Amino acid sequence: MLSGRRLDLLDPSPFDIEIEDIAHGLARVARWNGQTTGDHPFSVAQHSVIVEEIAQHLKPGLEPKWRLAALVHDASEYVIGDMISPFKAALGFSYKAFEARLEAAIHLRFGLPPATPAAIKTLIKKADRACAYLEATQLAGFEREEALRFFGPPPAGMTLTLEPQSASVAQARYLERYRVLAEACGLLPGPDAWHTE
Repeated sequence: MLSGRRLDLLDPSPFDIEIEDIAHGLARVARWNGQTTGDHPFSVAQHSVIVEEIAQHLKPGLEPKWRLAALVHDASEYVIGDMISPFKAALGFSYKAFEARLEAAIHLRFGLPPATPAAIKTLIKKADRACAYLEATQLAGFEREEALRFFGPPPAGMTLTLEPQSASVAQARYLERYRVLAEACGLLPGPDAWHTE
């Protein structure tokens, strides 16, 4: 990793995971295999920030730790890339087990339980599918009916216009959301922690 960390892919350790590496990698991984409109690919980092926002919209008052779980829901892709679900299924159990080990290490690194509780996982998946609908119809050339068939409708009362960001902007926004949520979870000192009288 650019941080200098060496991550054992077969036995990932939370101690070798850095948010800066995740943000850097996700900002450079394209959703839809890059088959989107705009001057920049629509990155997994940008997608993740929007999924966190949609999760909060779906469940107002969602605890910061579960919003953080939504933000890092695709964090394993900083190492393994973004694969479409049918391809993941075709790879079978060994791929899923590998992905689960990496996700558990990421969760532990950021103070989350290794396995996301079922209700939160369902909420994040719903937000993920809503974001996929928006991406499909605004950036990936899907007709509305086709996107509804694959992803279901977006949440009522929420309108977002997606504009793919440069890697540097997507990376900075991902890190900013992480810092806000990590601070709210008590994982980082507050803005006044270093202020001395």
